[in-house]
Amino acid sequence: MLITVRVIPRSSRNSLEWEQGTLKARLTAPPVDGAANEALVALLAELLGQPKRSITIVHGASGRQKTVIIEGMTLKEVERKIKA
Repeated sequence: MLITVRVIPRSSRNSLEWEQGTLKARLTAPPVDGAANEALVALLAELLGQPKRSITIVHGASGRQKTVIIEGMTLKEVERKIKA
């Protein structure tokens, strides 16, 4: 399943929220040496109860707008777990 994620690095806390059909990720990690990408994958894995290997950034690794594949879950399952 593909999800579009808007990343905001150097935030005061890590959080995820839905905004206009896009997932907004606030991350404490800086956008240096892939730290924000690693933090995004770790946060998604933790909140969704999935292993990190099932989450892959397929587009936008160097930008704020990213496309992420989450294997083994539907959009409804992802929305339910993030809103909980």
